[in-house]
Amino acid sequence: MSALIFDFGAVLFRWRPTVLLSRVLPELCTDPAATQALVDSFFQGYGGDWGRFDRGDIEVEALTQSIAARLALAPEQVRAVIDAVPAELEPIAGTVALLRRVHAAGHRLFYLSNMPAPFADHLERSHDFLACFEAGVFSARVGLVKPEPAIFELALRRFGLAAGDAIFVDDHPANVLAARAIGLRAVQFADAAQASRELVELGVAAAAVS
Repeated sequence: MSALIFDFGAVLFRWRPTVLLSRVLPELCTDPAATQALVDSFFQGYGGDWGRFDRGDIEVEALTQSIAARLALAPEQVRAVIDAVPAELEPIAGTVALLRRVHAAGHRLFYLSNMPAPFADHLERSHDFLACFEAGVFSARVGLVKPEPAIFELALRRFGLAAGDAIFVDDHPANVLAARAIGLRAVQFADAAQASRELVELGVAAAAVS
């Protein structure tokens, strides 16, 4: 049996930053180009302020003030976006079904996610299917983020796995490359059907849709 390590955002849970910002700040998202520019400046490619949030180095209030000052927004506008994130993180039905198939077949399941602490807490409280996982690592709780090799190494130690015994599933190319660099097999996630096919090719027969 293989051990599978899943990312969360845009793999197991929906993450659509353009939709999120268009819904919360429609007055700033007047066309696709403006919306994308706001996404890029707000999240900074998940570096900058938001990267510190993922790493657990900054709390919500300080994050709010920092983004507001940097983008010349009202703090209330920034806080509205942050507060709307949990509702955006809805389960992706196809991936949940994949998770349940491989779990029922006896594969060991773990997660490794860049996730700020408040959102990690929300997900743990809200979704009983997370009981399929033996264990997991959220970035904000360990002070490390993907694609840093150290977070992969820490996760493998915690899970009691050798890199060659696990398959990592993530949507970001940089994270997939980092995983492969330390010896993990990895699938770059586009959607549940594609991930299922690639997992079958890697020997996880239970990933196939019956």
